[in-house]
Amino acid sequence: MSELPEKQIKRLKSLIQDAETSLGAAKELLISLVGEDPVVTEAAIEENAGKIIEGVFDGQAMVGPDGKNYPVPANYASKSKLVQGDILKLTIADDGGFIYKQIGPVPRKQLIGTLVQKEGNFYVEANAREYRVLLASVTYFKAKPGDQISIIIPEDGDEVEWAAIEASL
Repeated sequence: MSELPEKQIKRLKSLIQDAETSLGAAKELLISLVGEDPVVTEAAIEENAGKIIEGVFDGQAMVGPDGKNYPVPANYASKSKLVQGDILKLTIADDGGFIYKQIGPVPRKQLIGTLVQKEGNFYVEANAREYRVLLASVTYFKAKPGDQISIIIPEDGDEVEWAAIEASL
């Protein structure tokens, strides 16, 4: 069997990376539409129609006082630079639409790290830790693994898994 030319191997690696990125984007879109928690169903939305719910952002979703996860669109979380622990207000309209507003940002600090990709997810390695970041932020900043990234985490970030991207440097 002849060896594949180096150019074909590079192309295959690139195609695999693109597929992993697309799969990650599809997963984030699905989460933003239906949430990770199967409790957030059409019945749950109807039950809460016209209600205002306050909760805590966990890095991907808002956790309500009832323990339910409410999907936060990744583009909103990315654009607003939400970090774990931020307090959000969710207004569920009568038509089932979700309207989020950040009402209690936690104190923040910034770090600089390196973007890495593992198993289709993106992380920033900073201060000997890995912080997961939203694919929407990575694609918005057109960042690639190996890029230097400025991230935002809660000031008291000992138990934090997620970070918001401030900028690609």
